[in-house]
Amino acid sequence: MPFLSSYPLDHNGQCAVCRENEVNFDFAYSFGSYEGPLRKLIQLFKYGKVESLAGPLSALLVRAVPRDQNFDAIVAMPMHWRKQWERGFNQAELLARPVARRYGLKLASNLRRNRYTLSQASLSEAERQQNLKGSFAIARPNEIASKRVLLIDDVFTTGATLRAATAALKSAGVARVSALTLARVDGRAPAAMNLDTDFSSTGLAPLGRALAENDARRKVSAGSGA
Repeated sequence: MPFLSSYPLDHNGQCAVCRENEVNFDFAYSFGSYEGPLRKLIQLFKYGKVESLAGPLSALLVRAVPRDQNFDAIVAMPMHWRKQWERGFNQAELLARPVARRYGLKLASNLRRNRYTLSQASLSEAERQQNLKGSFAIARPNEIASKRVLLIDDVFTTGATLRAATAALKSAGVARVSALTLARVDGRAPAAMNLDTDFSSTGLAPLGRALAENDARRKVSAGSGA
């Protein structure tokens, strides 16, 4: 019997799933893998709402970008207003502001989230793509047309959000999109530097203190519950 597939191949030998998963951004940089101390710090910043970690975490972002790369615009992954109101801040925006200053640029606000979406964390790849359809829009496209954009987010999971945002940016005429995240989940990022021992680096001391204080609180909480 001939092989039957729900996803027939096109003339390039790709199925619909592969086509939708094609990377459309030009470069992707991450400081390290989403594990160990780096994962703890991101969760403390994002879910523990320790906004003071934005500065030192952003210093890690800068380290991930090759020195020979230049950009015309820095863009933070936007949140829908309702989701930002629920969290109290947009973590990508807090991370991106110091990076923009590092390059002598203002943080661009052209990329917008125009539809409230479900959290991506518990969704399959197909569900992520469906969830993100039509969720991004571009304001004042003439301001970013033909520019080299650095798109910043906290974590690269499957890349579905980055691809959807990049598609919107490129539809507005952006020449190049480089994705920059603190951590990557799929293991294709290098291991992060030993954050347990390298907090002596300039600007990183607050990260060490935050982890130590968090560990202390967890021990106290565990002890009181025993």
